[in-house]
Amino acid sequence: MRLSKALPASVLLVSLLTAAPAFAAPQDPAPVAQDPIRLEDVVVSSRRLEETVGEFVTEVAAPVPGRRMARWHEGVCVGVVNFDPEVAHFIADRVSDVARQVGLRAHEPECHPSILIVGTTNASPFTRTFVDQRPAIFRPGGSGMTRGTAALEAFITTDRPVRWWSVALTTDPDTGAAAIRMPAQFNGWRQSADGGDSVTNYAPNTSSRQTSRLSDQYRDDLKRMFVIVDVDLLGGATLAQLADYIAMVSLAQVNQDADTDRYETILNLFQHPEFAPGLTGWDMAYLQGLYESEWYRTNETSQVRAVAQAISREYRDAESQAAEPAVD
Repeated sequence: MRLSKALPASVLLVSLLTAAPAFAAPQDPAPVAQDPIRLEDVVVSSRRLEETVGEFVTEVAAPVPGRRMARWHEGVCVGVVNFDPEVAHFIADRVSDVARQVGLRAHEPECHPSILIVGTTNASPFTRTFVDQRPAIFRPGGSGMTRGTAALEAFITTDRPVRWWSVALTTDPDTGAAAIRMPAQFNGWRQSADGGDSVTNYAPNTSSRQTSRLSDQYRDDLKRMFVIVDVDLLGGATLAQLADYIAMVSLAQVNQDADTDRYETILNLFQHPEFAPGLTGWDMAYLQGLYESEWYRTNETSQVRAVAQAISREYRDAESQAAEPAVD
């Protein structure tokens, strides 16, 4: 897949990788104390569904501090570089398929990638160079767009099989324009008509509509996602498992340090691959709940509750339909 529009050739510091070394035969899984919880079992056994789902959502979600969980608006374009072409196409197709399942459009190549997936070896030095060469695309400078300097340093230096970095934007839903001031927009205060400085000339102009204690008029949109895959650390992960893992972390702001051992989720891939054959009920419910919940919740807590309610509602509706007698 060509990505010349998205990434200068100087950034691609490693040679193309073949599929075989990256995807070795599965290794013996590490022992675990007990089987993780399946979402389907929570539903069938009538546990406190919404509470359990809420705990999962809280553990997994990693919005910008002080902001809500961001998500893609309308569509994504998936670019994959530094893999064998067949591997790259497989990953791009799988991420695009999952995006469509949650109601997004997935643009065809040669679109400009909004999700960029890069394969490399010795990923930390590569990531350092990548960020240093284009720092503004990783930290554009607008308020609430990223998780900050410390989180970016952790993204660069923490060795993981897969690491990711997201950029979000608070958006006016009526116009699609940024609802925050961007550094490049103004070099300083502009003078108002009477010759004085005015904050209204410095900040973005957005229209105001009625809001409530639980809702906000703005959206938080994902704008960029960078996923770096260290092929030396993939262990026994299969290509199908890796593609599903990347899909999960590309379509939402996921906590890279989430403790998900209690749950059957693809996020356990590199700790317990035997419990992560692919996207699970937890994973798809989380993504679908995120994209089906209301946009305009005022904060992370109320949005977590909204996502948990969306997931619970879907499973309760499915359970009710299954219990209804067939009509001749």
